[in-house]
Amino acid sequence: MNEVGFPALIANLGFPIAITSYLLIRFEKRISDLSEAINALKNEIHNNNKKR
Repeated sequence: MNEVGFPALIANLGFPIAITSYLLIRFEKRISDLSEAINALKNEIHNNNKKR
């Protein structure tokens, strides 16, 4: 890669990488909360099936 291409590559890829990182960090908590809710629902269904 030539010297002119490398800074252009960094400039072009920097913004998408920054946005992707921001979204992953922001949605990490929501994904974790959803995972916990799914596990709680699974356990509740399992407990209800045992009572029958």
